[in-house]
Amino acid sequence: MEGDNTKKTLLTSMKKCLLVSFFCVLLLSMFNGWSRGILSQTAINPSNPYKHVSYRNVTILLWYWPFNRSLSLKGDVCWDLYRIPFCRLVDQRSLFLSADVVVFHNKELVLGQQKLPFHLPRPQYQRWAWMSLEAPIHSGNLQQFAGVFNMTITYRRDSDVTVPYGELLPKEAGEPVVEGVPLNKTSLVCWVVSNYRSNHTRSKLYNQLKASVPVKVYGRWTKKPLTSTALLSTISHCYFYLSFENSAAKDYITEKLWRNAYRGGAVPVVMGPPLSDYRDVAPPNSFIHVDEFTSVKDLGQYLLQLAEDKKRYAEYFTWKQKWKVKLYTDWRERVCKICSQYNNLPQQKVYSNLQAWVKAKTT
Repeated sequence: MEGDNTKKTLLTSMKKCLLVSFFCVLLLSMFNGWSRGILSQTAINPSNPYKHVSYRNVTILLWYWPFNRSLSLKGDVCWDLYRIPFCRLVDQRSLFLSADVVVFHNKELVLGQQKLPFHLPRPQYQRWAWMSLEAPIHSGNLQQFAGVFNMTITYRRDSDVTVPYGELLPKEAGEPVVEGVPLNKTSLVCWVVSNYRSNHTRSKLYNQLKASVPVKVYGRWTKKPLTSTALLSTISHCYFYLSFENSAAKDYITEKLWRNAYRGGAVPVVMGPPLSDYRDVAPPNSFIHVDEFTSVKDLGQYLLQLAEDKKRYAEYFTWKQKWKVKLYTDWRERVCKICSQYNNLPQQKVYSNLQAWVKAKTT
């Protein structure tokens, strides 16, 4: 009897040990699985190792399409087209309550074509973004939006999300070297303009310049419009292209530089923001700023001399050996860019005086 009791005691102890071991293994497995799940959704922020960054999808709602020109949002647009992960771009207003960011294009707001959804209950975490690529002079009355927006999306480098008209990116290894200077030059200076106003600064400068050097003008103003396919090939025949902006505003550097001049293969003669703004975004010796000359006559003389000096002229194209032009033309890419910066944007920011911010002058 005593032996039987001993066996029963041993069996009971073994069962207890096996049961405890089973629960330990189960808990450990659950913990490991849970940990992997957490780690798959978070990462360490290098700037703050104690702050985790969420990798969940950020939902961006485009409340309406700029200029009423809609594009397809099928599939994972931000990733498929622009390799921006964890970004859900939608335009269905029914998803308002689940949106992290709601984007409003300024043009339609100031014209009264669209209204802000003040009638809807706005989630506390949701941010409203004001988007515009227009110069301040064309922004309209923004005082009505005081204290409304949490985020700005513009061409300015001090915006919360910067979406320039273009930029220069370093060439990757193995990319073909583009020929520097097109050899088909037939015109000294060219200008493409459709919206001509005699009181504009650029118009006055053009009239002074053409008094000393020949300027060939294209566009609706001169009834010589260029198709999109003929634009760059036409500019390639010109030594210099007048990249004159219609406004002198902070960081306002449009496709007139990035596409027309740089991609067209002409040296840009620029006017708009100060020289310092151009130097901050473009390589040295890749453009000519009108502010570098004491008079328009001096500028004209410099262009004539430079066109004759093939070696010096070619130096204005050396940037092509290391840099390539990136154009931003798709509104989807501009809006998707929010997600790539979302975790680093301030959460409690409010523009109490949007008009003052927009009309800030270049220093």
